[in-house]
Amino acid sequence: QVQLVESGGGLVQPGGSLRLSCAASGSGFSIYTLGWYRQAPGKQRELVAGITSGRKTNYADSVKGRFTISRDNAKNTVYLQMNSLKPEDTAVYYCNAPKFSGSYYWDWGQGTQVTVSS
Repeated sequence: QVQLVESGGGLVQPGGSLRLSCAASGSGFSIYTLGWYRQAPGKQRELVAGITSGRKTNYADSVKGRFTISRDNAKNTVYLQMNSLKPEDTAVYYCNAPKFSGSYYWDWGQGTQVTVSS
């Protein structure tokens, strides 16, 4: 069973940047479409960005032009570069591999907290 470990979160001022990492154990990482998700207090988890095995990307409208998703298959790691952060980006961020059915291939990791505040 693949285990996911997210890291790189923290407290940052509005307008600042963070780079999140998600490392996956196990094999076969390169064949999966991967996604970064976030969940703010009292809200449902939402997709922030996705990247296919062919490195095609997609983004939520709220983060387009500010966030960039990338992957390093040799390191079994997916990244999320977040620039021009806003208070509304405050959430716990997670990664996973989505299925067409709407479920996910792997169990969720612990996530990494991102707090944007002055």
